[in-house]
Amino acid sequence: MCDYSLHTVASRPARVGETLVSTGFYGTSTRGFAAKGEPNVAVCLLPGTELAFERDVRYNRNWLSTKSTGFSVARFCAIEPGASHQHHDALSFPDGKTVLVNLLSEGQHALVLQLPVIPREQSVDGNAEKTVILAVDPELTA
Repeated sequence: MCDYSLHTVASRPARVGETLVSTGFYGTSTRGFAAKGEPNVAVCLLPGTELAFERDVRYNRNWLSTKSTGFSVARFCAIEPGASHQHHDALSFPDGKTVLVNLLSEGQHALVLQLPVIPREQSVDGNAEKTVILAVDPELTA
């Protein structure tokens, strides 16, 4: 999932084990994540994706000051996904607080630890059987 204002930016799904960088994308007013070697490609995260940052996550409170969350781990989530024309992408922290990805200070590095488990129905021998598939490979979720 990439925020609504990143639809004009090239994007791809996140992969387990890759390092992402919080960044602003040219031509938008939105911050998001890019892979270290692909600064102009937005890396989209699914809700439930777990990230480990190099340091405590920092975000912009206003034009002049930043604040630390006090945590270096977070889970990606979406805030009010049905509401249009507002930022939805956020990080949820162990204390229950959330911070919009758009407010993250630029240049922070995060390792993708784990992608969410996606329930999927699959037919085996003609019988419908529920299975759970790890979203490690984007082709598995297609």
